[in-house]
Amino acid sequence: MEGRVAERLRSALGPFGFEVHAFKVGWYNAILQPAFHLPYPDDTLAFVVLSTPAMFDKALKPFVNKEQLKIIRDPVDQCVSHHLSRVKEKFPDQKVDVIFDYEILPSRKPKFLAQTAAHVAGAAYYYQRKDVKLDPWGKKIYGVCIHPKYGGWFAIRGLLLFPDIQVRFLEQPAPVDCVSTEEKRIELLEQFNFHWQDGCYRDIIEVKERYSEEQKAYFATPPAERFRLLGLTQEAQRSTFH
Repeated sequence: MEGRVAERLRSALGPFGFEVHAFKVGWYNAILQPAFHLPYPDDTLAFVVLSTPAMFDKALKPFVNKEQLKIIRDPVDQCVSHHLSRVKEKFPDQKVDVIFDYEILPSRKPKFLAQTAAHVAGAAYYYQRKDVKLDPWGKKIYGVCIHPKYGGWFAIRGLLLFPDIQVRFLEQPAPVDCVSTEEKRIELLEQFNFHWQDGCYRDIIEVKERYSEEQKAYFATPPAERFRLLGLTQEAQRSTFH
């Protein structure tokens, strides 16, 4: 069952620059405090959705060109919402729950921990300070996921959950440990925590594809000014802020 669902998801989302990776809710819940648990049985089938560098040209720009006057919030969030919500049409006989990376609970906690989900699904390795044996820091250090193909040039966009599909015997894939030395892990975490603006942490490994210069400029631009880069109308811009 998981294989058929995964194949249908990949055919629906792959052409638009998205990747999907399957996991069981129990894998995710097992390593988190109860406050962060997903409220589903352990064997529930879920998928974490990543956007690759290709998403900008294959999904975002066509979406903006088609939906200019309907864009009233962040264009990327709205584009991702459009594509993941359409996935439900591919499963008319199944309940499909979607959780987006930008959604939060009333407690202000995120609805899911994106990097943990990517790690347990084998999509990207979540490097944290516990992965460094001789911890050189005396302050809080945030972890970061690295994809074996894209390095840091990707984003985790959401979860697709299938409450009626239980996958008791699904085997858990290990994420690729592509930053395997102590020195490189320290370099990665320091670049991400102290110099994240320059984006060097994204190239901690040799990547097969990275963001285009246009895409880099877009994400480096303050959100309020990104509309201009996409050629959105003044009316769309005004409706976003009022």
